[in-house]
Amino acid sequence: MKRLLTGLQPSGNLHIGNYLGALKPFADMYSQYESFLMVVDYHALTSLKDSKLLSQNIASVVRDYVAAGIDPQKAVIFQQSQVQEHTELAWIFECLVTVPFLELSHAYKDKIAKGLEANAGLFNYPMLMAADILLYDTDVVPVGADQRQHIEYAREAAAKFNKAYGDTFKEPKEFIQEATAILPGTDGKKMSKSYGNTIPLFGTKDEIAKAVMSIVTDSAGGRPEHVYAIHSHFKDSASLEMLYDANQNNYKALKEALIQDIESVVAPMRERRSEITDDEVRAILREGSDKARAVASIKMATVRERIGVVL
Repeated sequence: MKRLLTGLQPSGNLHIGNYLGALKPFADMYSQYESFLMVVDYHALTSLKDSKLLSQNIASVVRDYVAAGIDPQKAVIFQQSQVQEHTELAWIFECLVTVPFLELSHAYKDKIAKGLEANAGLFNYPMLMAADILLYDTDVVPVGADQRQHIEYAREAAAKFNKAYGDTFKEPKEFIQEATAILPGTDGKKMSKSYGNTIPLFGTKDEIAKAVMSIVTDSAGGRPEHVYAIHSHFKDSASLEMLYDANQNNYKALKEALIQDIESVVAPMRERRSEITDDEVRAILREGSDKARAVASIKMATVRERIGVVL
């Protein structure tokens, strides 16, 4: 089987954009691959400086994975920080790429423009992500359209290492579901925690309703386009067209319908999530991290030998 790898950052509560862009695609396809699913906690350190909150978020992400339908017996769910080979390999890649190359990162420029601190970890982020991917001889990485460049960075890191030290790393391919690549938030911009425009994935029905009712509706033609764009991921196109044709200019009715359709998807997952205990979370991460470490250590043994640090 080909190997698939993806990850979620424990930087806060998930929203429906995370679900549609990452969790659901992974849940739909992971059984077709040998799948690795990371909680990328070291990546979160670029912006999150609250240790208690980070710890809570790590456990929360595991619950999110399982609630979304991912079986920890069929996918390796692991914690990035428990596999030290990630940071070791990232350093080696950082010694191969140039500063101007890293300065081209769209994600870095975007986060700085949003006011995030320009720390070195944020700048070097693509090389840690490259290490995350390449350690496992990954074939496929499901990502959003805005993360396509990260996979290009991983391929470049692999190519530079292979050229310098011999064929060692497989160059991965991205898997992008174009239909869910960019989901509008409540203000019409891309849904993002940094914009504060999200609809919470595992919020209460009232919290979901409050977010949906706040979606901007300055639309032409009698149809609220941002509402429709979100709704299209929760209802089939034929039913959706009938609903919107029957409720032209009735934005309140359309938003209420969207609330119900989101709730029908989220409610069963929310209930399942509430049943996952702390002991189950710890067991999942312990077992998964052991499996991931076993794979990563073999690859790093080859890397150390190739770069000449093994005597």
